[in-house]
Amino acid sequence: MPNGSHKTYLYRPPLKTDVILMNQANSLNETATKHLKDGYNCSQSVLLTMAEHWKCKGELIPKVATAFGGGMALCGSACGALTGGLMAIGIKYGTNEPSSEKAARAYELGETFYRRFEKQNGSVMCRELIGLDLSDIEQRKKAREEHVFGKKCPAFVKSAIEILAALSPDKI
Repeated sequence: MPNGSHKTYLYRPPLKTDVILMNQANSLNETATKHLKDGYNCSQSVLLTMAEHWKCKGELIPKVATAFGGGMALCGSACGALTGGLMAIGIKYGTNEPSSEKAARAYELGETFYRRFEKQNGSVMCRELIGLDLSDIEQRKKAREEHVFGKKCPAFVKSAIEILAALSPDKI
């Protein structure tokens, strides 16, 4: 910038809705963290937290998310927090009918969620996020010994929950 000129930054104080969303995200994160500590995997924790929040009940929640932990059955593929979030969107906005029109809302929100998760975390792949390939037995053992699931995965669960909460009250 030329001498004597300065850049002006505009500050917008938080709106009431911003504060409500932050408080809601914090509360949801506490719930998801509790689920992780209770022994649920990342996918189950996100799905269960959002299902409870949206008051969606079903005997398959969080059971259906069990094999999605560790990047799809401990294979290091798609992050369980991501898949749990997508399942939550499906439960809230999905359809039981073979209708592409009725599925459109779930696809729209699912894609937005996926893209934001990828941008915020740099990847959607578990092996890239945690730095270990869980499909390799030795690396899986190392992950357990080094408590990787307890050290790294809570951040991805938190990210998923915050993105879901931020998609806006009228959408989520």
